[in-house]
Amino acid sequence: MTRRKLPEWRGATPDAKIPKRVQLRVFDAHKGKCHISGRKIGRSDTWELDHIRAICNGGENRESNLAPALTYHHKAKTKIDVATKAKDDRIRKKHLGIYKPRARIPGSKGSGMRKKMNGTVVWIDE
Repeated sequence: MTRRKLPEWRGATPDAKIPKRVQLRVFDAHKGKCHISGRKIGRSDTWELDHIRAICNGGENRESNLAPALTYHHKAKTKIDVATKAKDDRIRKKHLGIYKPRARIPGSKGSGMRKKMNGTVVWIDE
């Protein structure tokens, strides 16, 4: 017996809760395996649905971007996703000139002061 084709679920917002029927469909589509570790999810294991490409990194809240993951592995992957997003933001801010280093070491290129050959320190305009 074949199942009828259902339209793909898509969340109205990135925070939309995933319905139980969609969770079941995603679990069955992945044959009950954790997509991070590849291990079969047992009855006593706790699992969550994971966005394969994280929403903060440009992923969408839709059925094709979801996969089951054991809770332990999901938390570790989420940490990596958040760290990746933070680094991308820092690099982009640096390229746009928004991000400046907090502390400037006296005498370094960014400090704005120079020492002349005779020992006097002068401030230069940046």
